[in-house]
Amino acid sequence: MLVNNFIKAKEVRVIDETGAQLGVMNIFAAIDLAKSKGLDLIQVTEKVEPPVCRIGDHGKYLYSQQKKERKIKANTKESKLKEIQLGFNISPHDIEVRAKQAEKFLKEGDKIKINLVLKGREKAMAEFAKKKVQIFKETLEKSIPIKVERELKKEMRGFSMIISKQ
Repeated sequence: MLVNNFIKAKEVRVIDETGAQLGVMNIFAAIDLAKSKGLDLIQVTEKVEPPVCRIGDHGKYLYSQQKKERKIKANTKESKLKEIQLGFNISPHDIEVRAKQAEKFLKEGDKIKINLVLKGREKAMAEFAKKKVQIFKETLEKSIPIKVERELKKEMRGFSMIISKQ
């Protein structure tokens, strides 16, 4: 962020300390106007032509910008990837228990990776394993709306899919 004499533009659009637009003026006239009020000329944005500058106290402006950034950062919760592992011979009740756990994770804003691990001869019954994952997904959909991030995918040790809250 540029201030006073560090602003390189020849003309700037000026906004005073109350938020009123003063229009486009020469950079030197804008700096003189700010100095006469005992304040700084702060370049707010350089993306437009002419750049927008605000008359105000540079320290207060920096503090308010940092405060806004902290507030935005505090409001955004980063979602984690939680993993739920299913076995080949999982019972219907165990599917319900895991679905309740997955529902809790989804309500917290996390994504879920569902793993169904296949061992030995179980690898030959891939269709049955896919049905188990679909049953889990359908059980979960009854309690909370979900969105499939990554479809059911064959991996080295079984199948996996990633889901999130809609």
